[in-house]
Amino acid sequence: MTDSAHAAPAGPGRPAAPPRTGLLIGVLVASAFVMILNETILSVALRDLSTELDVSTTTVQWLTSGFLLTMAVVIPITGFLLERFTPRQIFLASLTLFALGTLISGAAPGFATLLVGRVVQACGTAVMLPLLMTTVMRLVPAERRGSMMGTITIVIAVAPAVGPTIGGALLSSLGWRWMFWLVLPLAVAALVIGAVWLRLDAQTRPVPLDVLSVLLSAAGFGGLLYGLSSIGESGGGEHAVPAWAPIAVGAVALAVFVVRQLRLQRRGRALLDLRPFTHRSFVVALVLTALLFMCMLGAAAILLPLYLQTVLHTTTFVSGLAVLPGGLALGLLGRPVGALFDRFGARPLVIPGALAMAVSLWLFTTLGEGSPLGVVIAMHVVLMVGLGMMMTPLMTESLGVLSDDLHSHGSAILATLQQVAGAFGTAVFVTVAAHGSAGGAGAAPDADGLRTAFVVAGCIGVLAVIASLFVRPAGTPEPAVVATGADDGEGEKARDGGGRPARTP
Repeated sequence: MTDSAHAAPAGPGRPAAPPRTGLLIGVLVASAFVMILNETILSVALRDLSTELDVSTTTVQWLTSGFLLTMAVVIPITGFLLERFTPRQIFLASLTLFALGTLISGAAPGFATLLVGRVVQACGTAVMLPLLMTTVMRLVPAERRGSMMGTITIVIAVAPAVGPTIGGALLSSLGWRWMFWLVLPLAVAALVIGAVWLRLDAQTRPVPLDVLSVLLSAAGFGGLLYGLSSIGESGGGEHAVPAWAPIAVGAVALAVFVVRQLRLQRRGRALLDLRPFTHRSFVVALVLTALLFMCMLGAAAILLPLYLQTVLHTTTFVSGLAVLPGGLALGLLGRPVGALFDRFGARPLVIPGALAMAVSLWLFTTLGEGSPLGVVIAMHVVLMVGLGMMMTPLMTESLGVLSDDLHSHGSAILATLQQVAGAFGTAVFVTVAAHGSAGGAGAAPDADGLRTAFVVAGCIGVLAVIASLFVRPAGTPEPAVVATGADDGEGEKARDGGGRPARTP
């Protein structure tokens, strides 16, 4: 189905995006913000939930782990969904699932029902971010994509940053159920507004669902994330299931999944089309994005709060407030950095951003028991500024080199990588911190262990600086690619930024 009134093209010689494009993307951004906010809002309530629901700390952790695992299983399927169904249908299904899961969670009489509600929420949340990225690439002209993709950075950065702060405030005053009761009307309002205003239809094709690919994807990405999360939760100590087992199963399943997708995409039936990997710029941006999310979620979101609480002995609320300025800075940089990308390209932004990230991570290695809180906050802000200079250009550059039919699959690959890289970074840093501490594995990390982990993070920052040197300058033609067996005509020819004209300062 095609809606020519609203499916704005994104290439030279085509008309500009219609006036309602901003409204449509605004609805998607607001919806995604509410959904991703809910991903972290519950993190501060796990201890209270463990007591109130009479379950162990390991069990209650599944409210977070189950959410992330569901995201890892569903996100790779979104490439298929965005080809098979219209964006409007995907949006309405996503918000409906999220609202239903929020209702189930708020009314849950016990832990099992609450976990079911969180899984249903995650099914809706997983689809929204790839839908948002794909919609921007399809509707917005190439010369304005950076600015629009900057709004997605706000969603990715600010929502997780303010989630624990809002959750802590609600928990101390109203109780944990209000974390869902206050989100529910927002989700319903977004659903109603979207149903009335969102006329975002596009060309679809009846792609058959390969059930074996779905199972392999679930086993592969789910196994990897579960194993990595197990390491991160236990700090490398004992766990109910040895972490290496699901990681090994996931790796084997993922390898078989890749082989099967390469075969299926020759007939245009792949669940997740892997042709984006034939574009050099996409691969470079993907590597940098992985390093970025390892440091953002592993070092900034896990190690730094651990340092604040275990070494500086701040409260949970104070540690949440300490990282809030950096998260807000990261979000506020989205639009300005996007505008700079539209003018100068990715390279002049990504290289200084990677340098700022590496420098700040090495500065973290100097922190000790007597470090002033203000200095810690300043270092964190520098880190977030560096990440902000990288995130929007990398997302836009990676998807901009793809043909229109690959945008949905590229978005799914990008979103899946963010989940896996974040889990991998958390596992590595927490394990290093535990083993580097005086008590060894299983003990609470101390100043020495955290310093060792920050050294590892600093080395990853150096790798990011090296990788940033491979980002192509603006206006440089994308190197010719070798087809991987799929006959997609013009889509696989060498392109300059997805057909966009060279930028000029």
